[in-house]
Amino acid sequence: MKRKLTNILVTGGAGFIGSNFIRLILSRPGFSGRIINIDKLTYAGNLENLADIAEKFGDNRYFFEKADICDSENIQKIFEKYNIDTVVHFAAESHVDRSIHGPSEFIKTNIFGTFNLLDVAKNYWNNRDDVLFHHISTDEVYGSLGELGYFKENTAYDPRSPYSASKASSDHLVMAYFHTYGLPVTISNCSNNYGPYQFPEKLIPLMILNMTTGKELPVYGDGKNIRDWIYVDDHNLGVLEIIKNGKIGETYNIGGENEWENIKLVTFLCDVVAKCKEKPSSCYKQLITFVKDRLGHDRRYAIDCSKIRSELGWKQKFSFEGGLENTVRWYLSNDRWVKNVISGEYKTWMEKNYNTR
Repeated sequence: MKRKLTNILVTGGAGFIGSNFIRLILSRPGFSGRIINIDKLTYAGNLENLADIAEKFGDNRYFFEKADICDSENIQKIFEKYNIDTVVHFAAESHVDRSIHGPSEFIKTNIFGTFNLLDVAKNYWNNRDDVLFHHISTDEVYGSLGELGYFKENTAYDPRSPYSASKASSDHLVMAYFHTYGLPVTISNCSNNYGPYQFPEKLIPLMILNMTTGKELPVYGDGKNIRDWIYVDDHNLGVLEIIKNGKIGETYNIGGENEWENIKLVTFLCDVVAKCKEKPSSCYKQLITFVKDRLGHDRRYAIDCSKIRSELGWKQKFSFEGGLENTVRWYLSNDRWVKNVISGEYKTWMEKNYNTR
């Protein structure tokens, strides 16, 4: 039976990837359904990310509900209120450093929260086959690669941090609900995302903002840890293909096929910022500082995304150079957003605007 994709529940839709997904899907020709965004609005959730979307689509196609995915009673009410037929589950605690210093919230949100969503969906849908629960995961569940090889969908899980362990557990729960209860599910595991609206604790926005304020550019260890980078819209286009045409019970890896050593990425980013600000790159490169390595730091991630290419026809549309320049220019031209996020003033903005809608 064809999937409805009529009332799509997006969890964590006020965060970086989720807000970009909402903006993308509502702009796509052929999609006439509704988006119901639920977000707990923790430090990384920001309704200012979607102010334009709320204004444009808020009357009948975009709805926001402040909700904790661990609150089963409230999630059940939201399913009933909006007749949810699709879940795109972005909501997660996602910063590795935070998980090392405080893992309990990661266990609660990423494991129990996912379980709660799965259980509500199972009970509400009651064996329907025109529905879908899509779970967003990470390449970090696979562990660390050596100099050669790539993560594939059948690569054994080997998580190394509390964050990746919590995501691995949630992946297993999703597949357990498929095998045990027949819940229609799909999973995607993505590489490192970058782009507009990313919270400034992550590498690329942190470096951009530190450059603009003359702060040090901290690089872990020897700087030779390798990550595969993907522009957020390329990732979300992959998610969109999966929820439309992905095979039930399958996992799809979404990668940028774009490996960079951390130190080389930071150095290149200095060149891009210098170009955008019309300054010599040396004034930024001199800020690079090597710091003590992260505990359990995985050496290399790299994704083989041939499955989603061959089965669903997805491919990346953004070059790294173009995507990175777009990202830099966005941060440089959205100083108000940056200051609000860093200062916490966006919470006041959110409460004022949400309460008046």
